[in-house]
Amino acid sequence: MDFGITLKPDMTPGRAVALAQQAEAAGFGYGWLFDSHVLWLDPYPLLTMIALGTTRMRLGTCVTNPATRDPSVTASTLATLNVVSGGRMDLGIGRGDSARRVLGKKPTTLANLEQAVRIIKDLAEGRATDYDGEQIRLDWAGGSLPVWIAGYGPKALNLTGRVADGVILQFADPNLIKWCLQFVHEGARQAGRDPQSIKVMAAAPVWVSDNLAEAREHVRWFPALVSNHVMDLINRYDPADLPPELTTYVRDRQGYNYLHHAEVGSSNAEFVSDEVTDRFCIVGTADDHRRKLRELADAGVDQFNIYLMSGDEEATLAVYGNEIVPEFAHAAQ
Repeated sequence: MDFGITLKPDMTPGRAVALAQQAEAAGFGYGWLFDSHVLWLDPYPLLTMIALGTTRMRLGTCVTNPATRDPSVTASTLATLNVVSGGRMDLGIGRGDSARRVLGKKPTTLANLEQAVRIIKDLAEGRATDYDGEQIRLDWAGGSLPVWIAGYGPKALNLTGRVADGVILQFADPNLIKWCLQFVHEGARQAGRDPQSIKVMAAAPVWVSDNLAEAREHVRWFPALVSNHVMDLINRYDPADLPPELTTYVRDRQGYNYLHHAEVGSSNAEFVSDEVTDRFCIVGTADDHRRKLRELADAGVDQFNIYLMSGDEEATLAVYGNEIVPEFAHAAQ
């Protein structure tokens, strides 16, 4: 299993670079940044700094969307960063959540997402592509840009299996991941692709402590963040077609304030139970973390991506680097 980190760009650029360097030294293979340009710093200048400050980690957005930036701009930016980083860029993309909603706009459609993925990947890898009836090409671009799509519903997951290199699943619940992967694999088969070729990322915050009550309060914000996507699913699908483990916990949700998005201690998370927190995140001792990570690996997860924004990030990286990541690296050899 590979390991990654995702940073919320609300810290100083120097600290973001230092955390990425610490993660790389600890054996993490991926470094990601949220893209929500109104709430936080823009990710692309930070990715440039991190690319110049690291040598091995793959870097990218987790996640951007096709609507707040023109796909041709995103393609050019990532192709440029591939030059800067020596070919280490990945694209994480979805329909858009906070970046769209703080503008008073809804997430974009799956059709727009699919079209944007095609345009961005073609352009960033140096191929000509059709853009609103015009053939365009970045003559200077080349190399590879793996694409990861974030989704929850059957249609988004099917799309991911058809067109993406990887899927981003924002929870650390092995049973929900297995449910999601059936749709990813179905989409891959429909497109004549090998389902096992689609990489699987589980993304969630963690807290290492033998004090479970304290640990939960550091990560309880995360199921509240996920609830925004769950509400979309409930509005689009028959509840009978969705697993109750994903949908029932939002029953007492009163709303969501995006000005406190991904914020530890936010009132957004008041409705989230301990049981849901434990399923969606990883909390407990280092042994507890290793046990759950093995369950995720058995469920098909290739990369565990720590949403590194729950406090004391340096300490979390130190524990993972010393006590957890090496075990999984050895197991893969």
